[in-house]
Amino acid sequence: MAARTAVRKKPPTKKPTRPKAAKAVELPAPGSKAPAFSLPRGGGGTVALTDFAGKKLVLYFYPRADTSGCTKEAIDFSRLRGDFSRAGTDILGVSADPVAAQDKFKAKHKLSIALGSDETHRMLEAYGVWQEKSLYGRKFMGIARTTFLIGADGRIARVWPRVFVEGHAADVLAAALAL
Repeated sequence: MAARTAVRKKPPTKKPTRPKAAKAVELPAPGSKAPAFSLPRGGGGTVALTDFAGKKLVLYFYPRADTSGCTKEAIDFSRLRGDFSRAGTDILGVSADPVAAQDKFKAKHKLSIALGSDETHRMLEAYGVWQEKSLYGRKFMGIARTTFLIGADGRIARVWPRVFVEGHAADVLAAALAL
């Protein structure tokens, strides 16, 4: 009789799963009510949407303090702050940086605009700017450079998604003047 060799069965292998696609992020649309917020601000204290009641507000989101694009954008908004003020428009920049990093950024570049810190990402998510990004094939979550112009009535008047910094502050000023 022939000897039987034991046949081992391989355990079933799991197929590698692909990462789930990020949900399509929706930005608040023009005409919709601006999501409420209250954030720690540079220099101490807090800043909230209600602080700007009855005024127009430029709310711009930037990825990280003291990087080249974010610095240029903040300097441009600071340079035009007087023009925005004459147009009855305040400016608030928001990132996920800690307040201490924003204070250092503001002092280093002599910025004259208010900066808010959203380390919890609650506001970033409410405005749809906390998104999946990709750099050199690596996927990660981060802030999509986006600007909102909020009217004195608290409604979104205009949205600039995927902002290119060059000339952006002047474009936003023209829209604020026309509002």
